[in-house]
Amino acid sequence: MHGAARSYLDHNATTPVRPDVAAAVARALMLPGNPSSIHAEGRAARAEIDAARDAVAALVGARARQVTFTSGGTEAANAVLSGALRRDGQPAPKRLLMSATEHACVSAGHRFPADAVEVLPVDAAGLLRMDVLRERLGALTGESLLISVHAANNETGVEQPLEDIVLLARKHGRTLVHSDAVQAVGKIPLDFDELGLDALTLSGHKFGAPKGVGALVLGRGVVLEAAFVRGGGQELRLRCGTENVPGIVAMGEAARIALSSLENEHYRLSQLCNELERRALEFAQEAVLFGDDERLPNTFSFAVPDLEAATALIAFDLAGVAVSSGSACSSGKVARSATLAAMGVSPALVAGALRVSFGWNSREEDVSRFLTAFERVVQSLYQRRGQAA
Repeated sequence: MHGAARSYLDHNATTPVRPDVAAAVARALMLPGNPSSIHAEGRAARAEIDAARDAVAALVGARARQVTFTSGGTEAANAVLSGALRRDGQPAPKRLLMSATEHACVSAGHRFPADAVEVLPVDAAGLLRMDVLRERLGALTGESLLISVHAANNETGVEQPLEDIVLLARKHGRTLVHSDAVQAVGKIPLDFDELGLDALTLSGHKFGAPKGVGALVLGRGVVLEAAFVRGGGQELRLRCGTENVPGIVAMGEAARIALSSLENEHYRLSQLCNELERRALEFAQEAVLFGDDERLPNTFSFAVPDLEAATALIAFDLAGVAVSSGSACSSGKVARSATLAAMGVSPALVAGALRVSFGWNSREEDVSRFLTAFERVVQSLYQRRGQAA
């Protein structure tokens, strides 16, 4: 396949860096000053960081002073879930409630004691069981709580009802709400202040910036009691150390592009994804689609009975198509999906789960290349069935 055309359809794992963002990185690499220095070179670097902070804040509907840059979504989520998050005048949360389909940066990244963590179920569509959340909040009256629910699932694209979750939390009283919005930012509109969230975390490489830069956003009156990286006082004294200027500049440029193109890209990616889904399901009518109708416009997650994901991924790769079996955070392994298991999907289907995710450089020819490869894969499956009959 060296030199042959390929279709990259794994944007939920990481999206390629946009050309304008790469140009911004090259420019930022040539800035000589330390952003903490007071001379002209230092002030120039600081101005670039400030402009990037403005752009990231605008993308998520927040104010610049609410944004702290990090090394990525995992570090940001770990900081929020460290136990140090609180609202002014209230104690830090003593108990964590999270959905059963959270990313590992939440489910394995928090620092709450095991007996202070509750995993809330989702329904067959992957949506948080609001009746269970309501019941648990009622049973925990008087306790200080932190709820963590992602904005959209990385494997299925299912969008969670954040507004309803925040409303329930406010009725409870001493409850903070965090959302891992890594998969949602840049794909669907998100307004942090309007939603009333207390904390939101994001990662630049999901919307066109390089890997290694992210951010956390804190609500008004919400603070982290302790720095999560200690040192010279950078990043609002929360993440100390000399800033990653090229990465931050890149994230700002990617945020500006994502915001300006959000509506058009939402429509364009929906069209591509819907076409692929329709034609794939026409060819393999027994295929099972995962997720609620309310899901990211770029994501199609499904399985064909008896088709093993590992086998299919190799076949797609050889045909010049990059897709995945779900989360890319398992050190390159094809791991069984905890998300689909939580949705009640049978182990046999979980073993065959595939995810197609489009992005800014996806085109019609990518749909065609995927479908050509998919037909070959499914025809091979049907032939094996016939031989075994």
